[in-house]
Amino acid sequence: MKELLTRAISGLLYVTLLIVSMYWENALVIVLFIFGLVSLAEFNRLIKLNSFVVPAIIFSVLYFGFWYWSMIHTSNTGTNEAIQILLVITIFVNLFLIKDLFTFSNIPLFESKRYIATTFYLSSGFVFMLLIANYLNIFTPLLLLGSFILVWINDSFAYITGKNFGRQKLFPSVSPKKTVEGFLGGLFFACISSYFIATYTETLGFTSWLILAIIVSVFGTLGDLIESKFKRQAEVKDSGVIMPGHGGLLDRLDSIIFAAPFIYLFLRILSYVS
Repeated sequence: MKELLTRAISGLLYVTLLIVSMYWENALVIVLFIFGLVSLAEFNRLIKLNSFVVPAIIFSVLYFGFWYWSMIHTSNTGTNEAIQILLVITIFVNLFLIKDLFTFSNIPLFESKRYIATTFYLSSGFVFMLLIANYLNIFTPLLLLGSFILVWINDSFAYITGKNFGRQKLFPSVSPKKTVEGFLGGLFFACISSYFIATYTETLGFTSWLILAIIVSVFGTLGDLIESKFKRQAEVKDSGVIMPGHGGLLDRLDSIIFAAPFIYLFLRILSYVS
């Protein structure tokens, strides 16, 4: 009971801090930056990368650089091209991580790939979270909040459905507790919740939020599995201890980190089509 209470309190503090920060852009920028640094430190330990200074500098430059450009240069062609280049490289790296998840017993971690992972897997994920909140160069935090809500609902109902009805293992070599039934349950309830998000946020239409629910469920689950594989290689249960009862901050953010570039890609396509 004490462990459950501890887990509930730390989870509530995390969610409250995130939601409250979305009322003020500068607060959200600072909170996501701190989350990013903590997650980067935890990820460094997982991949046994001794240097934190270089990845932290790269993360800071990317994070604040793209935030500044997206705010100041609203119609700058060069800025759009830079974001597009970062998006293409990030998705390319993430697709390789998906390939490694399915084709290698251990994800290759030679030195150069570690820096690629810290830059275009983790750092870029936080950059695109910020760009989602600044969709079309207008501060629209409800888009990011809606994406987080989809992640939380997907994860919660995947756990509930899997625990009660799960039979077929989804990826037993990486995450023995995840089941196909759990994944489908999370996807189903995320799709249901997309209707309410569309209705109450008044940001995008129901169809767009439904597509986002599918993107979040699929790529969020893949992100969770990839982080689980990194933890299995590092022979640890959690990425850290900063959130009592939950583990590390990366454990809570792995899904949205991986899904964020794909969410942003869909939003960009949507802006071109509209």
